[in-house]
Amino acid sequence: MTSLLTNSSAMTALQTLSMTNKNLATTQNRIATGQRVSTASDNAAYWSIATTMRSDNKALGAVKDALGLGAATIDTMYTGLNGTVDVVSEIKAKLVAARTPGVDRDKIQSEITELQKQLKNTGDSAVFNGENWISVDSASASYNSTKSVVSSFSRAGGVVQIDTVTVDLEAIKLYDSKADATPATNVVTGASTGTFVAAAGTITVQVGTGATLNVATTATSTLESIAKDIMKLGIEGLTVAVDTAGGQLEFANRNAEGITIALTSGLTAPAALATAPATQTGKGILDKSYDAYNGTAWETFSVNDLDISALTDNAADLAKLETYISAVDDALGDITDAATNLGAIKNRIGLQQDFVQALTDSLDRGVGQLVDADMNAESTRLQALQTQQQLGIQALSIANSGSQSILSLFRN
Repeated sequence: MTSLLTNSSAMTALQTLSMTNKNLATTQNRIATGQRVSTASDNAAYWSIATTMRSDNKALGAVKDALGLGAATIDTMYTGLNGTVDVVSEIKAKLVAARTPGVDRDKIQSEITELQKQLKNTGDSAVFNGENWISVDSASASYNSTKSVVSSFSRAGGVVQIDTVTVDLEAIKLYDSKADATPATNVVTGASTGTFVAAAGTITVQVGTGATLNVATTATSTLESIAKDIMKLGIEGLTVAVDTAGGQLEFANRNAEGITIALTSGLTAPAALATAPATQTGKGILDKSYDAYNGTAWETFSVNDLDISALTDNAADLAKLETYISAVDDALGDITDAATNLGAIKNRIGLQQDFVQALTDSLDRGVGQLVDADMNAESTRLQALQTQQQLGIQALSIANSGSQSILSLFRN
């Protein structure tokens, strides 16, 4: 039946053409954006995953930038530390040369002084982005003994985790400009001037809760000999001064950890050696205090300020010179350890940079597999849909022209 009111062929052709146009619009959008899932309406689950992963990838980009900044900072500090090794070695060589009898130690000291200035200049110049980790001021309110470099960003079970690479400044600093606190002092009094006891005894020294260290005394032990024996224990921060006139030893502690002195055989023991102020912390490698015996007392010095110009060839001065050599050698070992530490961290950050780049690329590929359009398939589909559109238009035209043929039935 042919009807003027209902054109079934045209209705079918129109529906087909509308569907073709809708599919064509979808395909054109995929070609334009390069994605088959570009909005939540395309595929809510995949769009949600892709959006979260893209956000995480941006965070990884920030991690990569932070690693680059951290690597540059650590490289600068490593260069500063490495630059001091040869200078400290040269100071050590000058001190060894000064051990030779008859040399002009004043002239050698003038060379050492210039090397000390070079060390300070090297430490102060190791600055990157306003940061200097090897020449610090631990008394500053803004000081933090730990520096952290962001190394990774991860998400597991909806929980975000940020990891860091940590650098301990206390282990690598060369200089600390804070003032040295005055050591806490206690005294141990002997029975007579110059000689502690009339019989054998023992002095026991304990740092904090550590192991006890013993020094034996005899009936003829002098204050000087006992002081030397105690200093030979190698307790960092502890010095012993001799007060011959008062018949006593003065124990001083530069560190924050308490030191306990216990005695036997008639010696008068003090209370536990007072702890230095709570704010007291270690100085840097090159300005921390060492101890040298001058014959009657222990003097403090550092690699940064040792001076041999007044030393002679007497036994006490030569012993002090050997103490200087030992201290410089100790500082050189500490610098080597610090440089090794920073070098290891530097290598780790380099490896982490490579990993973060590989991880970023992996996430990009994963997101692409979820939402990217197959351009080969979409281009083929576009050609087919364009053909279908043309045919749909033609079919609709034919269906609409069918109604016009009814007019011929009413012509004379």
